[in-house]
Amino acid sequence: MIYASEFGGRDPWGRSFAAEPCEVAGLRRAVWMRLTLWGLPEVVEAAQMCVTELTSNVIKHVGAGTPVTLTISMAGTFVRIEMLDPDARALPTLLAPGRDAESGRGMALVDAITDHRWGVIPREASKVVWCELATDLVPSADHTEGPRAARAEGHLALYGAERSGLVSPSGRLGVAVAEETAIDLIADLLHWLQAHGCDPDEALDRAQMHFEAEVEAGS
Repeated sequence: MIYASEFGGRDPWGRSFAAEPCEVAGLRRAVWMRLTLWGLPEVVEAAQMCVTELTSNVIKHVGAGTPVTLTISMAGTFVRIEMLDPDARALPTLLAPGRDAESGRGMALVDAITDHRWGVIPREASKVVWCELATDLVPSADHTEGPRAARAEGHLALYGAERSGLVSPSGRLGVAVAEETAIDLIADLLHWLQAHGCDPDEALDRAQMHFEAEVEAGS
């Protein structure tokens, strides 16, 4: 059995390019090479299809020639694909097109391939469309999530949905998205503490002490 922590060399990889149909073949080759080097041949075909669809979405809904950046990284045992483009308004939507429809199939295909693990991160002047693919890796024993981590993930999903309404249909967040959401949530909690006459720095110190004590007790 292969554990996620047993392989090194899976540093995030990215490529910036102009969204043109002629770029797709090169992107597919690059995806094949990267995931093969990572020892993840089982997700190559699915990753190529996702990259193709995300690129086609940019070409069709933002415009040919749009500068974009593709990033592939690991999110735990999942392969995470991100496509950054400079248009924060043209958000992808999940449609149920009819048999003869000429559009609307792109994100439906991504949704099916990734088992609903996709979403959008809106920014002030850009957006990131992401999706995650399951691999044959399993979490190593030292990265198993406990009940508190699982409960925190549920809180983060609800918080992210309330702030933006743009979380994946599965309700789960990728690690990078969850990290940004957690930082926002912590900042909001500090504002709440300050508004109610509490000391945010003292609260952070106490939380850190609780965390370190629980980690030490668990180990």
